[in-house]
Amino acid sequence: MEAVLRALADESRRKVLEALANGEKTAGELGEMLPIARPGVSRHLRVLRDAGLVEVRQQAQRRIYSLRPQALAEVDEWLGRYRALWEQRLDALHTEIARGKHEQRSTR
Repeated sequence: MEAVLRALADESRRKVLEALANGEKTAGELGEMLPIARPGVSRHLRVLRDAGLVEVRQQAQRRIYSLRPQALAEVDEWLGRYRALWEQRLDALHTEIARGKHEQRSTR
């Protein structure tokens, strides 16, 4: 999970993942999306591959990348514990806001 979190920490790599969520892309197509030189794109793709977030297959002279959403499952499970905590707190905040609006209407 640590490698996945490190990979997700970079904005360029998140952009690549977002693009791959819409379907497979070649390395060239992914490179066109990022404002960096090709060697930088290759490094980002390697980090994503090493973290298990993407997989690559060779098709003639092209490398085709696709998303591996399974790699995000562990992170999602870990975040789930915190998600429940935040949902409780947001529900409590919503209740307090509604109570405050009700009290404002009552004093008018």
